[in-house]
Amino acid sequence: MTNSTQQQMRAIILYDSRTSGGSTDRLIDSIGTELAENGAYVEKAKCKASGDYSFLQDFDVVIMGAPIYYLLVSSQLLGALIQSNMKKYLKRKKIALFLTCGSPEPMATLLYLPQLKMHLVRNRILAERIFAPQQISDPEFIESFVDELCDAYKKDTRRRNASMQWTDEALELLDSIPSFFRNRIKIATEEYAEEMGYREITLEVVEEAKSETGGL
Repeated sequence: MTNSTQQQMRAIILYDSRTSGGSTDRLIDSIGTELAENGAYVEKAKCKASGDYSFLQDFDVVIMGAPIYYLLVSSQLLGALIQSNMKKYLKRKKIALFLTCGSPEPMATLLYLPQLKMHLVRNRILAERIFAPQQISDPEFIESFVDELCDAYKKDTRRRNASMQWTDEALELLDSIPSFFRNRIKIATEEYAEEMGYREITLEVVEEAKSETGGL
């Protein structure tokens, strides 16, 4: 195993929608399909303000999206950021954001996206997009959002791989981990090391990351 191995994106779409099968649901399915066609593993989950979000530790990219109602981001997604344990499990996660609304894009960018971004100041936001009603079913507009997200993820992965060196002992430990968990642990360890300013990942750094991230 080498640092240059291309890592499959594991993404989850967290969303809020007041109606089942409506335009927001169709948009989410389209985004998920486009991501899968780009080689990502994708799941989706509808938000509840009081939900348990510990499952987010299984993903390295969290895509958050919702419609705008009465000048506010739909309440379950916004509520989850405030009331639940979501922010705990978003730590060190890469984020993409999208909103659906009928307001002009400059107004939406100024008034609505900050309602989410104020809770994500320590996260790296890979892409953000406002979907007007006529763009929700536009394949080219959806594709451009997904392409922006995937390109940013690949660039971030290449940058991190170039800056991180694993010792032989740490790589041996990593290779001993079942393949299903290996990529998740590698990413979490590298992101912890990057945050702490480490440039070499040793056995001690792996254990430190494990302790600080609740077992990775």
